[in-house]
Amino acid sequence: MSKQVFTFSAIGEVRSCFKEKFGIPRQPGLAPSARAEILIYPEFARPEAFAGLDQSSHIWLQFVFHSVDGVWRTKVRPPRLGGNKTIGVFATRSPNRPNPIGLSVVSYLGIRRNDEGYVIEIGGVDLLDGTPILDIKPYVPYVDAVSNAVNHIAPKAPAIHPVRFSQAAASFCSTYDETKGGAAGALRTLVTEILQQDPRPQYQAINESRLYGMRLFDLNIQWRYFYMDDQSDKYLYIHVTSIAPFNNNECLD
Repeated sequence: MSKQVFTFSAIGEVRSCFKEKFGIPRQPGLAPSARAEILIYPEFARPEAFAGLDQSSHIWLQFVFHSVDGVWRTKVRPPRLGGNKTIGVFATRSPNRPNPIGLSVVSYLGIRRNDEGYVIEIGGVDLLDGTPILDIKPYVPYVDAVSNAVNHIAPKAPAIHPVRFSQAAASFCSTYDETKGGAAGALRTLVTEILQQDPRPQYQAINESRLYGMRLFDLNIQWRYFYMDDQSDKYLYIHVTSIAPFNNNECLD
């Protein structure tokens, strides 16, 4: 049997708040405040093609993992298994696949036209800036939401950890929201939603002196992990030490 080969063209690309891979939520919907836009390329920017899309609260996006190294692996180390156990690539959502195609369900927030063409606004994203979009489909709850589905590798949502802000980081968030004309608390909410998922590689042991950082929008978010005793129960929390404009000369963890 001969192998079939197909060629697809992207219909648009993502403009995301996530400018690098580290820190991106591992699944869509985990950070509801994470917004992005899809810029539709001119040849596909036909209003009739999007008629009726506003009848859906959520949409499916098929996209390309454009930043992977191009080498697919038969076995990978899923973060949910601590990064220490390997399983077959087709049992995971790893980007290192024979065909690096991803699938995300995101909230549909509207469509508008500007000087560049049609722009679709989406929320709850797990997409890197510049991600090529292959297709858009409506989310249909009665068939897409499988109430009795199970996955024994990831049987439940990841643990949520408290996120605390230094006085300087909290003050920066307030000023940033005012400057950008955003809702009060918007930046702090987004940072909390991202960090409470613990983006740290799970094989790394907690080191309270280690400083982590990620680029979000045009900002450098830095934090540390701490254990704290609470009535003899030990738990992990994240402390945001600083938020500042991103500097290309800074080295982030």
